[in-house]
Amino acid sequence: MTTKTPAPAVLPQQTAAPGPPAPGRVTLRGTAKSGRRLTVPRSVRRSAGPVGLVLLWFLTSATGVLPESVLASPVDVVRQAVELTRSGELPDAIAASGRRAAIGFLIGASVALTLSLLAGLFRLGEDVIDSSMGMFRAIPWVGLIPLFIVWFGIEETPKIALVALGVTYPLYFNIYGGIRTTDAQLVEAARMMGLGRLGLITYVILPSALPGALVGLRYALSTAWLALVFAEQINADAGIGYLMSNAQQYFRTDVIVLCLVVYALLGLACDFAVRILSRRLLSWRANFEGEA
Repeated sequence: MTTKTPAPAVLPQQTAAPGPPAPGRVTLRGTAKSGRRLTVPRSVRRSAGPVGLVLLWFLTSATGVLPESVLASPVDVVRQAVELTRSGELPDAIAASGRRAAIGFLIGASVALTLSLLAGLFRLGEDVIDSSMGMFRAIPWVGLIPLFIVWFGIEETPKIALVALGVTYPLYFNIYGGIRTTDAQLVEAARMMGLGRLGLITYVILPSALPGALVGLRYALSTAWLALVFAEQINADAGIGYLMSNAQQYFRTDVIVLCLVVYALLGLACDFAVRILSRRLLSWRANFEGEA
């Protein structure tokens, strides 16, 4: 006698409830990027603009559209750079200008950091300092050159003071703004966890102000070189501005353009260094990097 076993019951297939549509992919720094496609490297795209301008400059000079009396050709500028480098004039000028910019930047950064911390962390400091900084910021710092000459003479001091003044304002306002835009809920949460004033400043407020401080650092470095262009017109006997002043007297546009290119390259090198520093210090922070 054969016993038939009952067939197993077939359970109804369950369908998952439809969920919300998947959001579009957003590229953030520090997250993995999916998908492969052939793209032009960013370094090539970044250099396309300057290379195109130099090529246009060369073509207009070679065809006579841009006369040499108006602007020297890039070939003459490169030739002049080689000659001044061999004679040692250009390296000495870069060293003298770099020394002035470095000393002025250190002084201005120290003043800006001290004032921004006092104004950002304490209400009394804000009442005393911030309005005064806003008032002095409205005064063109280039217009203070005659006053600096009266105060400090015509030696190195007014040049360094002008650079320090140009550095102070962008650093102060960006650090102060970064401190005051710290998330109030984050500060309250840190206090509930038992952080004292020093711990709150060290672990919450200063890291929150770091992005703004780095933006201010980029502005300050570019302003330092800009201030140096004006500062080295004050009875300078060395530096890139000294070469420009001599070239102006003899209508040497090749030397003038060379000095401007050196200023631009020095500023670009400083900006590149700050970009690398920002990537290192802000590696914990996911940033939007733009659409592909």
